[in-house]
This record gives sequence, structure tokens and C-alpha cells, in this order.
Amino acid sequence: MKSRTFLLTFILFLLFYYSGILIASAVTLKSNLDSSKDRSLREHYFIVSSYAKDLNALEKRGASVDDVIGSLYRSYFDFYSKQKVILAISKEGQQLYTDLMAESAPFPRTPLISKTSDRLVSTEKFKGKEYIRVVGAMPAPYDTYVLAYYYDVSDIFSSWNKMTVMLLLSGILLCGLLAVCLLLVLHRVFRPLQQISAASRSIAQGQYENRIEVKGHDELAEMAGSFNHMAEEIQSQMLQLATIAEQKQQFVDNLAHELRTPLTAIYGYAEYIQKVVRTEEDKLFATHYIMSESRRLQNIAHRLLDMATYRGNKIELSNVHMGDLIRGVKQSVSMKAAEQQIQMIYECRFDTLLCDADLMHVLLVNLINNAMKACGSDGIIKLVAQLENEHKVISVQDNGKGMTEEHLAHITEAFYRVDSSRSRSGGGAGLGLTLCKQIAVNHEAELSFSSAPGKGTQAKLTFTSR
Repeated sequence: MKSRTFLLTFILFLLFYYSGILIASAVTLKSNLDSSKDRSLREHYFIVSSYAKDLNALEKRGASVDDVIGSLYRSYFDFYSKQKVILAISKEGQQLYTDLMAESAPFPRTPLISKTSDRLVSTEKFKGKEYIRVVGAMPAPYDTYVLAYYYDVSDIFSSWNKMTVMLLLSGILLCGLLAVCLLLVLHRVFRPLQQISAASRSIAQGQYENRIEVKGHDELAEMAGSFNHMAEEIQSQMLQLATIAEQKQQFVDNLAHELRTPLTAIYGYAEYIQKVVRTEEDKLFATHYIMSESRRLQNIAHRLLDMATYRGNKIELSNVHMGDLIRGVKQSVSMKAAEQQIQMIYECRFDTLLCDADLMHVLLVNLINNAMKACGSDGIIKLVAQLENEHKVISVQDNGKGMTEEHLAHITEAFYRVDSSRSRSGGGAGLGLTLCKQIAVNHEAELSFSSAPGKGTQAKLTFTSR
């Protein structure tokens, strides 16, 4: 592409440049010749008029025209030969007097002139020189004599030839300079395209970090910037896809792990009841364990169904009285709090909240349940609804064991457990906070956590749009 563009542009330049030179040279030559022809016509008219007056004066003195015309020619020859002019006089087509300069070479034949007013103008070449010839008859009664005027224009042709050669030679130098400049310009123009091509191949091979260097503020820089923006978007989307794929794979792995353990236990205890003779107490224990693990699987299925239902669905919001919402939450967690000897504190500093009451109830109960798991006996959990920076905020604070920053970054992931042993003593499926995060997103709210080992954890739900 670069070579074809260079050749085409260079050929077009040569064509137009040399065509321009030829046209300009031809116009210049024609203009100079036309100017010389006009001068020759004026001088020819002046000469024949003066010649006729001189003949008339000599004839009045009694001289014969045929006798004096030659002497007059000599005087005119002496004057005009110094101006590079040749004069010739003929009568009825016969050459009478000719400039001595032409004696060594055949002189052009003077054409016949039918009328006194007729004058012929032409360009003639003899003795290696170019002449403008003007032929015309003398005024009556001497119209039988024809005066031919030859003006030397060799200098004009010589200057024209030199100018043309100089233009052609300068054209060669200019074309060489143009070729170098054109190569530099095309290299500058095509360099971003070559970089884009190389970067595109790299991106196609999975190397998304390649970028093009942007220089200047012209269209090429804008194109390079647009390509870099496109590459950044592709890289960002590929990273997002990779992250999503990794999260999905992690979800599948965690789900398989969560299902495998209770299913193994259920199968083992069922086989234990079937094949081994046991007491009623042992059978009751095994049956109770089977039912417990079955409820765990049922809970996982329900939570997964809830998350699938809430994800991407538009929920209907209404103004809910905070007192009613907190009373409902209190009723749901009071018994379990009493069993674990956990003190519950509720504070409400605004009246209403635009939300889905049922989903908000699920979210708050889940947060409190997680706080209970982190607290031991005599733990304290505080639920506070207040305004912060003109935004409504609901926080759940506990004084439990807390967690590290590493755990905080993953607690909303499905099946994630802070306990590295993945203990099920609390009965959780690892989906509660994931569901809470989905409910918060559906309410256009931000769910955040802060914690430190031994200092407890705070979950904060901030309604940024209200």
C-alpha cells in the first residue's frame, strides 16, 4: 500500500509538473514571438512609408526611381543592419536588393503581394538563425516594389531553450527532493497504520496490553488514541470475562463441595440404618442427622432460587415505616438471641424507608444471623438506622471475633466461609451475604463491611440514591 501510494503520487507529480513546464514554456515563447511580430509589423510599416517618401522626393528632383532605389536601400541597410534586421527589395517576384549578410547562403524567395494593404508575417530560418519575416508592398505609386523585413529572433529561441533546459534540470532535482519528502510523509502517515496492524495481530493472539504511541494532535494521533481506547476496552472486557468465568467456576466448585458433604452423610446414615441392626436411639440420631442435612440442601436450593429470582428483576418499592420493619426483624431473631444470650439493641432515627419490606426484612435478618455466629455468649449486636451525609444508613454492629481484610474482600461470595475448616456447626450455607448483596443492588444501595480481629464487625447499608 505504501509503495503503491508513493509510485502513484510521484508519477502524478511528474506528469503535472512536466506538463506545466511544457505549457509554461510554450506560452512564454508564443508571447515573446507575438511581441516581436508586433514590433516587426510597426517597423515594416515605418520603413516602407519612409522609403516611399524618400523615393518621391528624389523623383521630384528629376531622378529615376529605378536608379535611386538601390542607393536608398544601401542607406537603410547601414542603419538597420546594426539592429539585427535584414531588408530585401523585390519587384514582380524578382529579388532586386538583398542584405550582404545573405550573400553566402540562399536567401528566401519573397512571395508576391497582390494588394498594397496586404502584409504577410511568418517565421523563417536560414543560416542557422530564426527570423520573423514581414513582407508588404510599398505605398502607391511604388506598389510594384515589395519590401521584405527580417528580424532576428534567435536570442528569443536561445533564451527559451536555456529556460526549458533549466526548468527540466531543476525539475529533476525537485523531483528527487519530492521523492525523499514524500517517503518521509508516507512513513509518518503509514506508521500508525502499521502499528495498528501489529497491535491488532497481538490482540488477536491474546496480548491485550499492547498500545500505540500517540504523538501530536492531528487526525493520525486521534486515530491512534481511538485504537488505544478500543484496546483498553477490549482488555477490560476480557479481564471482566475472565473474572466472571473464574467466579462461575469457583461457584460451581463450591456448590459441588457443599452438596457432596451432606449427600455423603445422608447416604452413609441411610446405609447405616438399612444394613446394621441398631437401637431405636441410634436410628433416631441417624434420622435426625439425615433430616438436618436434607434441610441444609433445601436451604441451599431456596437461596439459589432467591438469588436467581432477584438478579436483574425490577422490584416494586414503597415507603415502609421503620418502626414496623424493625419490630418484624426483632420478632424473627429474638428467640435465637435469647438462646445464645446475645443482647440486641435497636435504634431508629428516621421514620420511613423506600424499599421492598419483605426483601429488606430478609437482608437485615441475614446480617443479624451472621453477627450472632461471630458473637459468643454475652455478645452485643446493635442495629442502627440513621442519616449520614443526607443519606439513609442502616448498620449492624457486633462485638464478635471479627475478621481480617483478606476475609472482608470475599465474604459476599457464594459459599465463602471465614472459618478455614468450613464448619457447619452454625448451619449456614454460605449464601446469606451473597443474597444480601443482591438485595442491596436491587435497592440501588451499597453494602459495605468493616472489621478487625477481636474488635467485631460492622455491616453498613447505605442508600445512595435517596
